[in-house]
Amino acid sequence: MKTSELRRIILAVLGCWIIAAALAAEPRDGTAAQAGSVPKFSHVIIVMIENKEFGDVIGNARMPNFNRWARQYALLTRYYGVTHPSLPNYLALIGGDFFGIQSDCTDCFVNAKSLPDLLEADGRSWKAYLEGLPTAGFLGSSSGRYAMKHNPFVYFESIRKDPGRLSRGVVPIAELASDLEKKALPDYSFVMPDMCNSAHDCGLDVTDRWLAKLVDSILGSPAFDPASLLVLTFDEGRTSEGCCGRPRQDGGGRIATILASPLVQAGFEDPTPYSHYSLLKTILRSWGLADLGKTSDPAVSLILAPWKSP
Repeated sequence: MKTSELRRIILAVLGCWIIAAALAAEPRDGTAAQAGSVPKFSHVIIVMIENKEFGDVIGNARMPNFNRWARQYALLTRYYGVTHPSLPNYLALIGGDFFGIQSDCTDCFVNAKSLPDLLEADGRSWKAYLEGLPTAGFLGSSSGRYAMKHNPFVYFESIRKDPGRLSRGVVPIAELASDLEKKALPDYSFVMPDMCNSAHDCGLDVTDRWLAKLVDSILGSPAFDPASLLVLTFDEGRTSEGCCGRPRQDGGGRIATILASPLVQAGFEDPTPYSHYSLLKTILRSWGLADLGKTSDPAVSLILAPWKSP
């Protein structure tokens, strides 16, 4: 074989290999390919809001603070609830599944592992701070503007039946200010406004003002160190749009989710499809914890793109 012919064959093989590699690197849904790894968070604080679609919130003049944070930090533009109504989405956030529950039942308890179980086994701390909760460990279905359906922790039997875990971990929201001041913030915090301030019963302007006070107190606290992460998200939207290993019309709607942290790229918008399972999976990976439920599914994306390079 002549040298020139051999050279053409080698170049052709190399060209095919380069094209194949490029195609393999292309994400199947057309979004930007993910890169990097999950940071090691010192604290994760999740603040839940209720029942609004992405388009109800982003660009809405009634939520100036929320939109300011969306521009300032990282906004996940294709983040979805996993089903309807509220309760199963809350269960998914800490259990990796909604266990077939598709109502806001108050007697449908779950005998399964949850994020608090894994945290405690790893020597980590957690707390759920709930507005309107009358006393630590309260197990009633409602009290004033508090609703049990927005408190997933009391649905898990291993927590529900343990008075010590209840009193330590399921507390009125007033404890949050004290823990921030004392720099006693747990590794994982879940913050739930009441039925009005969550936007369930009241307008988005009310929620935005409530969030402004809360977020300023968190971000301005010495407890919120450079490796801390604050997540602002909704439980579900109004549609059944979904993603991540499920039929596209079998989800909980597209919802606005903000990652506020010194760890994120400022003003970053991430179009990767995510769900509540993605958020849980990302927390588990950060802390080296085992999968829970659907987080083991390869179709559930880790949140990787928004983080600054090490």
